[in-house]
Amino acid sequence: MTTAAGATPASGPDEDRVQRFLERVIADSGAAVAGLCTSLGDRLGLYAAMAGAGPLTSAQLAARTGLVERYVREWLAAQVAGEYLRYAPDTDTYLLPDEHAAVLADPDLPTYAAGFATVLQAIYATEDILMDAFRTGEGIGWEEHGPALFAGTAKFFRPGYSAALVPEWLTALDGVVEKLERGARVADVGCGYGYSTTLMARAFPRSRFEGFDFHRPSIEAARGIAAEQGVDDRVSFRVAGAQDFPGRDFDLITFFDCLHDIGDPGGALHHAEQALADGGTCMLVEPNASANAQENANPVGRALTAGSVAVCLPSALAQHGPQALGNHAGEEAMRRIADEAGLHHWRLAATSPVNRVYAVGR
Repeated sequence: MTTAAGATPASGPDEDRVQRFLERVIADSGAAVAGLCTSLGDRLGLYAAMAGAGPLTSAQLAARTGLVERYVREWLAAQVAGEYLRYAPDTDTYLLPDEHAAVLADPDLPTYAAGFATVLQAIYATEDILMDAFRTGEGIGWEEHGPALFAGTAKFFRPGYSAALVPEWLTALDGVVEKLERGARVADVGCGYGYSTTLMARAFPRSRFEGFDFHRPSIEAARGIAAEQGVDDRVSFRVAGAQDFPGRDFDLITFFDCLHDIGDPGGALHHAEQALADGGTCMLVEPNASANAQENANPVGRALTAGSVAVCLPSALAQHGPQALGNHAGEEAMRRIADEAGLHHWRLAATSPVNRVYAVGR
């Protein structure tokens, strides 16, 4: 049979491929729901209680955590189904392997990843608002999300910063560590909860650090964290935007995973260029994602680009600036913006599975 134009009609979809893709979507949906259980395990201390404890019954875990056994038992079943835990039916016990505990139980380890599940609360809570944004083109400001986004974002990035910021990233910037050891002025723009700021302050007690963020609740949290860590004598936090934060003659200005969230990234970099001391350096830490969508077809790229749909792009659009980059604009776009802002020297200094670190200067 042919069409009127003489062409053979297109055949229907390959049933095997349909089935494989159906299984993929079901698996992804299951993972999305399981993320709630991961967040519960993290926030309720279930993973922490199981770490290093050996096999436990549901009753023993409930006693350790002060939770209701019936809920704990249901949670354990879901964790076994997701292969996060091992189950021994002969003893009716559950085990968190040490290798899994390194990812789920200890926020001080560089491999800790359970914090990202906390972000899911905020993302799903704004789905209806995001649907409206798709139709209107309006943004969703950072402050419009729930507290889980702010806390979860800090928890997600903290392990990577703890592992790499001082020993790898700063040492990859020409001459910066030497300045910090002698005593330098540092501005941490978009500091959020200030984990990046306090990490630097602990490593370089002779330097002075100022953290800036437009989000007051995050600044208040950062002040508390700095006080807890005993660095508030050399760290200060202030509510201020990236285009108007106060101060001049900074030896180092940092942007940790925030430049792409700013509605006017060029304006932010221009202000940074004006605030730099002679010979000063900007350090831009951005997601390790590509402007080429096909290159993001990996677990990290998938998480980052999905996060951009839910949070990064809407946040930038809410500021009504000249550019809304999303978190995968790519190096060339960032470099062009920096050059137009007067920061002509650009170098990829370091990479990690999640981040790319750029050294930028006049």
